[in-house]
Amino acid sequence: MFVIVTVSFFMMRLAPGGPFSSEKEVPPAVMENLLRKYHLDESLPRQYLRFLGDVVQGDLGPSFTNKDFTVNDLIAASLPNSIILGLTALGFALAAGVTVGIISALRQNSALDYGSMSLAVTGISVPLFVAGPVLMLIFAVKLKWLPTSGWITGRNGMVTLILPAFTLSMPYFAYIARLSRASIVETLRSDYIRTARAKGLSMPVIMVKHVLKGALLPVVSYLGPACAGIVTGSVVVESIFVVPGLGTFFVRSALNRDYTLIMGTIIVYSLILVAMNFLVDIIYGFLDPRISYK
Repeated sequence: MFVIVTVSFFMMRLAPGGPFSSEKEVPPAVMENLLRKYHLDESLPRQYLRFLGDVVQGDLGPSFTNKDFTVNDLIAASLPNSIILGLTALGFALAAGVTVGIISALRQNSALDYGSMSLAVTGISVPLFVAGPVLMLIFAVKLKWLPTSGWITGRNGMVTLILPAFTLSMPYFAYIARLSRASIVETLRSDYIRTARAKGLSMPVIMVKHVLKGALLPVVSYLGPACAGIVTGSVVVESIFVVPGLGTFFVRSALNRDYTLIMGTIIVYSLILVAMNFLVDIIYGFLDPRISYK
């Protein structure tokens, strides 16, 4: 986290432009006062040390473009929405991906297998900025089953979560389905599975007690970066479906060179990534008896 914060801070400050750069020329006296107010008139090392000291205390500073709000306020208001959207999408992807992977593995080289994997490849290949508007056109505009935009706090309630969550889950569903199928197929060919079959155990018992626990290890490994990616990568989906999430502020802050808001979102996204990878490492030890932490 220290390296991420340090590199991001200096890369951002060394880029041309600034939070108060605009087509309209600002009087020198006004610019001087603005720079003094936000400590931008100080040397870069001093700005860095000041920012680092504030971050250690949990203060991400004021937003340069959202005058009435601090970065903490904006993140506290938008991050829960991104987390709700991301976890719902990950739930869709995990449930559908593992189910499709199991069915494809049990019906290997059948029409069902080829059809499922073709669907998975489509989910990987079609970008979200194409899938989102297409799904909106079909289910919201043509069929009028779902709203085009909004959020769960609006008049349409939880229904507004379906389209953005489903759109966001598409590539992750595809990866999980392919990982599950490959791992289950490999596990089904293992000697201990042949032994279980020779004992007369039914296939459902073999799948639940012997196959899934070991076969889903690659999926669990993928869930760490997937969970972080699905929360941090929802920028496009949030923009399409007008979701008031953190991704919207991230894009806006990057365009406006809002230094403190950019750094705040980077810190939050990095913390999510580090925390989820750590959590996956812990869960991995419970699932695989060959791994132990001392």
